[in-house]
Amino acid sequence: MNGISEELFLHIEEIQAQTAAVFEELMEAARLEEGDILVVGCSSSEVASHGIGSYSSAEIGQAIFEVLQEACRERGIYLAAQCCEHLNRALIIEKQVAKAYGLPMVNVRPQLKAGGSFATAAWYGMEEAVAVEQIQAHAGIDIGDTLIGMHLRPVAVPVRVQTGQIGGAHVVCARTRLKYIGGERAAYCE
Repeated sequence: MNGISEELFLHIEEIQAQTAAVFEELMEAARLEEGDILVVGCSSSEVASHGIGSYSSAEIGQAIFEVLQEACRERGIYLAAQCCEHLNRALIIEKQVAKAYGLPMVNVRPQLKAGGSFATAAWYGMEEAVAVEQIQAHAGIDIGDTLIGMHLRPVAVPVRVQTGQIGGAHVVCARTRLKYIGGERAAYCE
């Protein structure tokens, strides 16, 4: 076995429904605005109830990407797909986002077992995909404990969602907020 799944999953619709539910729950808490960035890390192996990085599934990566890409597009927010550790956790985003946020692009293309199935689906599913090394996203979804925290803005706030799993993968979500500065006489915005 080369660590790549050739199995066809019978519960893709359930995975897509769980993904959509997690997204909606996070959006309710995060209150993202048009032009904000959502970072997503996804282990298709974990979704398929295997150990992280051991059972990459192009089918699962594609299914989850399609749900999130469409949901982000409907809300006018940008999706950033975190690559797996073999690409040092680079991110796949639209070229226009890299330019708008002034993010230096890097020369790499994800594939199964080197970037992961979700990032590979993003690479081929976005209009003009590019890779960057780091962003400061406004919110995030971590599917399968992939550790997205390094790509969130400095003050991350956990968001508890009722849909705690996608397939067999544990899900953790976060929103971010602005830093509070100043002393005891400072006034803060809501």
